[in-house]
Amino acid sequence: MTTIAIEAELTLDGQVPAAGELAETVARWLDHIVLERGHSELTREAYARDLAHFSGYLARHLGRPAGLADLGMLNAKSFRGFMASRRAMGASSRTLARTMSALRTFFRWLETDEILRNRAILAVTLPKVGHSVPKPLTVEKAREVVEGGMAADLDWVSARDIAVLLLLYGSGLRISEALGIKAKDMPTPDRDVLRIVGKGGKERAVPVLPVTVAAIGRYRGMVPYTLEPNGPLFLGAKGGPLSPRLIQLAMERLREELSLPDTATPHALRHSFATHLLSTGADLRQIQELLGHASLSTTQVYTEVDRKRLLEVYDAAHPRSGR
Repeated sequence: MTTIAIEAELTLDGQVPAAGELAETVARWLDHIVLERGHSELTREAYARDLAHFSGYLARHLGRPAGLADLGMLNAKSFRGFMASRRAMGASSRTLARTMSALRTFFRWLETDEILRNRAILAVTLPKVGHSVPKPLTVEKAREVVEGGMAADLDWVSARDIAVLLLLYGSGLRISEALGIKAKDMPTPDRDVLRIVGKGGKERAVPVLPVTVAAIGRYRGMVPYTLEPNGPLFLGAKGGPLSPRLIQLAMERLREELSLPDTATPHALRHSFATHLLSTGADLRQIQELLGHASLSTTQVYTEVDRKRLLEVYDAAHPRSGR
């Protein structure tokens, strides 16, 4: 990566808030989390933004671009000031918690690689983030989403979008995982299992429903571009890799057409996959494996969703519920 590219990653509001040595060090760390830690490119981009905001804050207080040596001089008050600055700009507690987690990871790496040692950030309490429960669609609404795109007169872009959405709901994929499928690995009637490499480089086998295989085959027959075996299966309108934003926009259109709640996002389809499996008796360990969660505790949040749904049914139907 060139120095220009490194500085571009750390550019904020047209300025370069980090001096060359710090910019190069951050770029090495960003490469490390992708190549050696197995994080996604989306995580890399998010962490690059976090470091850009932090180095921009330091530059404003120093009156010059921050250098690597400046990091060794920071104290807990410095980090608290940065958090206060970000909150004043409208950053939520969840965003701040992620940003501070990224900074902790960065400073831990600096120490491990013997670049510098500063543990002041460990004295700073992370913002409290409220416990959120996934908000899946009902079975009926999820069916409307996927069936709404099965009309005979679809163009290739609509056929593509519904194939992606079916992978999210029918196989529980993350949107990045669905868009990361290579053309040579596309599911077919004779090969209905995908090998997915998820977060942390964790690999899992994911079954693909016949309706999803059919939707992908339909898209494959309509796409006007040649699909290179080692290239992406899903292409954008100009033939390049498909942007996740386009799938988010497709879901927004479906929200309007089908009167879906604002929580109906592409990721909500993955939540719906897990919740609907659980409600029909699937084992939590099996769902963990299908979702690619490293820890069962991450998957257990769906038991809370299912319990809430059962209580709602009870309140609505039981003669002593007080209704």
